[in-house]
Amino acid sequence: MTLAPDGGPDIGLRSPKFFPLLRYEDPAAAVDWLCAAFGLTRHHVITDERGRVVHAQLKLGDALLMLGPDNPVDRYGMHSPRVLNGLNQGVWVALDGVDAHHARARAAGADILTDPHHTGHGTREYVARDLEGHVWIFGDYWGEP
Repeated sequence: MTLAPDGGPDIGLRSPKFFPLLRYEDPAAAVDWLCAAFGLTRHHVITDERGRVVHAQLKLGDALLMLGPDNPVDRYGMHSPRVLNGLNQGVWVALDGVDAHHARARAAGADILTDPHHTGHGTREYVARDLEGHVWIFGDYWGEP
């Protein structure tokens, strides 16, 4: 293994990216809903011979979300919050125009957990739950300390 100038592993010329991967009982409905409520766009959708969504990639700007169907024998043990009757993670999305995004999500029927507000650490954010219970935090924090 080669090391980068800072002593960490050399990851090459391209910066790593994180792509959240979520499971939905009804991935086709999730694709439609996420596009309508949160403004994502279809990037790549794969269906099987019956037309069921088996994998989808949605974009918001240059950010990518992957999703697929819930499966009782999922190789990663991942499930929809509906199946789990709970969840153990959320998706943070940095964007400009938090209030306008909130208005769009509310109009599309998103379950708004917190309205847009200023946090104690200098950001503005709101929190919503999607059609199957995943929690999404939309705010103007871009990762700067």
